[in-house]
Amino acid sequence: MVGGPLLWFARDLAVLHERRLVGRGGSVPTDPATVLEIDRRRTELVMAVDDWVARSVPQHRLGATLHTETVGAVIDRIAESSVRAHHALMTLDAHNERLHCAWHHLAELADAYDDLVRDIQAGRRRLPEW
Repeated sequence: MVGGPLLWFARDLAVLHERRLVGRGGSVPTDPATVLEIDRRRTELVMAVDDWVARSVPQHRLGATLHTETVGAVIDRIAESSVRAHHALMTLDAHNERLHCAWHHLAELADAYDDLVRDIQAGRRRLPEW
């Protein structure tokens, strides 16, 4: 579940998170309609990821433990964490604790995603159906 469409979706989610969290030209969008549109588009992309996973990845339903989030939701959280970590890298001092925490959080999410993919492929985990 790495590469191809998932990378495109992840990139698009990261762009939306960047617009929402950092903004264009350094100004965070304050217009509620803009924020709502960004979040609507994120929801569409998460659903597109989940649809792609449902069509492309065999699910083992018997005996597999249910995961609490869809793959789309996990990728959305990774995209947000990536934007926060990169923004911290560009704006904080190298010794700032928040910078290290941001990158540590991103690494934990990436590891959890890898574990989830392995567990799905091995039939130990199943994804929620929405």
